[in-house]
Amino acid sequence: MKIDVLIDVKTTLGEGPIWDVEQQRLYFIDSMDGRVFRCTETGGEVRAWDVPGKIGSMALRKDGNGAIVALQNGFHLLDFETGECELLHDPEPGMPETRLNDGKADRRGRFFAGSMDTGEDSPAGSLYRVDPDFSVTKVDERIVCSNGPCFSPDDKTFYFQDTWSGEIWAYDYDIESGALSNRRTFAKVDGSNGGAADGSTVDAEGYLWNALVYDSKIVRYAPDGTVDRVIEMPVKKVTSMNFGGPQMDVLYVTSMAKPPLPRFPGDGPLRGSVFAITGLGIKGVPEPRFGA
Repeated sequence: MKIDVLIDVKTTLGEGPIWDVEQQRLYFIDSMDGRVFRCTETGGEVRAWDVPGKIGSMALRKDGNGAIVALQNGFHLLDFETGECELLHDPEPGMPETRLNDGKADRRGRFFAGSMDTGEDSPAGSLYRVDPDFSVTKVDERIVCSNGPCFSPDDKTFYFQDTWSGEIWAYDYDIESGALSNRRTFAKVDGSNGGAADGSTVDAEGYLWNALVYDSKIVRYAPDGTVDRVIEMPVKKVTSMNFGGPQMDVLYVTSMAKPPLPRFPGDGPLRGSVFAITGLGIKGVPEPRFGA
């Protein structure tokens, strides 16, 4: 196994890496600075788009050259050609204390994204589903900080976490309707060193990978919730990851350069970098696109 810096753009809060198998390009975001980035598998041909506000997550669209993005004040459509960002729906109007955060698309083109309390101490957030017809449905609530949504390869399980709950949750997932049920604890998170569950992805074997933010670790969980392996990262504030590359066997990992609140720790010189981990002997699954 080898860990390399793919690109060092010092993202204030790097998040949401997505490998697009169609374009063979990596997308990732800077949540706090409101920016979407794209680069090649080797970190070249960097392109960036500014969005009008903090951004929590995105999913590329099936129809058109763009993405659905979860911004501070609602779901938007970003056009990569024009740079325009069109508001679809604000699910939390009149709630300046919250913003939309992490999200992922399912294999029927739906987009799941949750919100968070910006002070990260009140259960003011909720989890939403955006269907391909742009309708928005609340599917869970009383969440402090929404993070890590992803789906098992057989589409029967949805994983999600409230970062400060100390747990990763699993739900039964109905791929036909998009309904969630039977929320339960999938795994307990080791927060003994100040770490907390951040972004996640699921590999082709059905194992869940989670970024233990503030504790320099990536944890791989078996389908039964037990810890399979732990990777020590060169930065404390690892935030999310996604498998990609031509063979889908490179784990791309984002990090943050500056913690969002004063109570969180600082970091070393590689803070804010995007990393590429090779030699894992494990492959991921392609990320779905949003839309019908």
